[in-house]
Amino acid sequence: MFYRITQPEKTVYRIRDVDDAIATKVAGIVLSEIGKMELDEDQSNRNDLIEKIRASVATMVDDWRIEVTRAEILDVNLDDATRAAMLQQLNAERACRAQVTEAEGRKRAVELAADAQLYEAEQIAKARRIQVEAEAFATSVVAQAIAENGIEAAQYQVALKQVDRREQRGQSNGDLARKRIGCPCICV
Repeated sequence: MFYRITQPEKTVYRIRDVDDAIATKVAGIVLSEIGKMELDEDQSNRNDLIEKIRASVATMVDDWRIEVTRAEILDVNLDDATRAAMLQQLNAERACRAQVTEAEGRKRAVELAADAQLYEAEQIAKARRIQVEAEAFATSVVAQAIAENGIEAAQYQVALKQVDRREQRGQSNGDLARKRIGCPCICV
């Protein structure tokens, strides 16, 4: 703590040992301010802590006609019990933040999985709609052909479907026969 005595006669009249009195006041204020803070804040907000201490000391020593010009924290020496308690609090806060981060990650994974399922369902629905529209178009073409050409058009369509089914059946039977005899060729 750096200070300047503005009226020495009033300072000496009011207090016997200026340095000791200021040191005692500073120690009390430092402990009070550090007690209000968490260990993370204590380490990261050193300038804020210095400003709070400077303002508090300036207010207290104003009656002694002392002006505080500058304050610095060179080192904070805490007893082992206080340091252990603050470290325990710091570790607990870090563990809590880690759990929150992990939970947010799991939440995001669930959201993405749900979005993927929704997208898949939308694509299946689109494909089904296209298929239904194609079938409806084919049916309307067949219906129009029947209306224009009579029953022969319908019989032709039935015959085409029968040929397709026989080809499919023949292909699957040929594949089965080749598997049984171990034939590597594609001849049917």
